[in-house]
Amino acid sequence: MAASIDYYFAPLSPWAYLGHERLRRIAAAAGATVRVLPVDLGGKVFPVSGGLPLGQRAPQRQAYRLVELRRFSEGLGLPLNLKPRHFPVPGDDAARLIIAVDQADGADAAMQLTARVMAAVWVQERDVSSAATLAELLAESGLPAERLQASHAPQVQARYEQYTQQAIAAGVFGAPSYVIDGEIFWGQDRLDFVERRLAQKA
Repeated sequence: MAASIDYYFAPLSPWAYLGHERLRRIAAAAGATVRVLPVDLGGKVFPVSGGLPLGQRAPQRQAYRLVELRRFSEGLGLPLNLKPRHFPVPGDDAARLIIAVDQADGADAAMQLTARVMAAVWVQERDVSSAATLAELLAESGLPAERLQASHAPQVQARYEQYTQQAIAAGVFGAPSYVIDGEIFWGQDRLDFVERRLAQKA
């Protein structure tokens, strides 16, 4: 039976951006499926898990975050603007669009769109809270424009809330989190352990 990875993330997370393509490669190499599960991290997960939005964290933590982002960006060879023009902005519309694409076009398409959303924020200085930007990202992904309208449907919002509650129930407290058979791997710097866990299941 093929392994499955529950991929909990916030579309605007720089850490999810840094790990996204590696996750895709690791899963493909292991023949594992990825369940694409955007969650409301700041609004719903943090309040019950002790997390704080970036602006509410201690200055020392904010400063060290920038140091680590630079280290990982350079170490992984991935471009990243430490202080992008359009961050933070609301990520709910982007999350719902990813869910709508996943429902209509499958996980591979959702993963592709997620990659474009993350790069739009952290590399291209684009505002992913804007409907116009999201429409552009759909077009650039070769996906139907009507997915944007579909993303506002009640059933998509319900799925977003379901994924968020599912994350909380699973013990997720930050993003990205990768869950395999109930075991949580928090952070893109744990992807080596994800790879080992998948190898054990092979």
